[in-house]
Amino acid sequence: MDREQAYQIGTSGQKWTSEDKAAWLAKQTIVRTYQQEVLDKLAPLRQYFDIEQYGALSYEPTRYPLFIVKTRNWDNSKPTVLVTGGVHGYETSGVQGAIRFIETQAQHYSSQFNIVVAPCVSPWGYETINRWNPNAVDPNRSFVENSPAEESAALMQCIAKLDVQITAHIDLHETTDTDNSEFRPALAARDAVVHDNWNIPDGFYLVGDTLNPNTEFQTHIINAVSGVTHIAPADDSGRIIGEKLAQFGVINYATKALGLCSGFSDCIYGTTTEVYPDSPLVDDENCIKAQVMAITSGLDYLLKQNN
Repeated sequence: MDREQAYQIGTSGQKWTSEDKAAWLAKQTIVRTYQQEVLDKLAPLRQYFDIEQYGALSYEPTRYPLFIVKTRNWDNSKPTVLVTGGVHGYETSGVQGAIRFIETQAQHYSSQFNIVVAPCVSPWGYETINRWNPNAVDPNRSFVENSPAEESAALMQCIAKLDVQITAHIDLHETTDTDNSEFRPALAARDAVVHDNWNIPDGFYLVGDTLNPNTEFQTHIINAVSGVTHIAPADDSGRIIGEKLAQFGVINYATKALGLCSGFSDCIYGTTTEVYPDSPLVDDENCIKAQVMAITSGLDYLLKQNN
């Protein structure tokens, strides 16, 4: 029996109905708290940063308010950098890496950059350790006009209101073993499609933009992160998750066409990080440090371009 047939919800060969989606939602449970692991960590940072609520998720607005963190002394003559985490809520180091960056590094760079961080774009996904939102929609395929995911729509509206050119956008993600055990089988069942590639890269890698690959920018980040964690090698076919390598540790996607978070901001420099937390070579702290290094090395690269 293949992975698609083995999934416990839906009818093989047929796309999910609304009843199937409801059955999937009924199986989800809260396993950690957004309040304790995100909001409580942001609270003490208000003395140093401007923390603004930009929305709340309609399915439980008091539980899931949405926040961005901005450096003070905002100056439109400085380059603006956007950091996003938790677009896929289950990818823990994306959220915690964004928070750690604010706690430890953001002030250091604030004289040269305006920095805006959305640390947890999908808080329901964070609490339930899910890739999708409660409607079985993937926020990271939904950064499009008339978005089907309110998480994505709220962030796009928030950034548009800043009315600035985003110089760099670093979107923090993970690739996990549960991509194979849960999320790809669920996607295949939901959409009645067959997935042929089940390779999980062992290590850190980056996803650039096919139309704007920023090759030197990606190289700089990979080199810096390699001092913190190992970089994923290509598989036997020279690919990572089915895509040909653009360079060591880097693949490119059509980010805007696919509705990915890193594509909506029209940034000059953009990348998506992918940490592998299930490797025996890493632990949670190592993954968080890798995310922080990806951000800071990207900022260091920009500073070198301006000197």
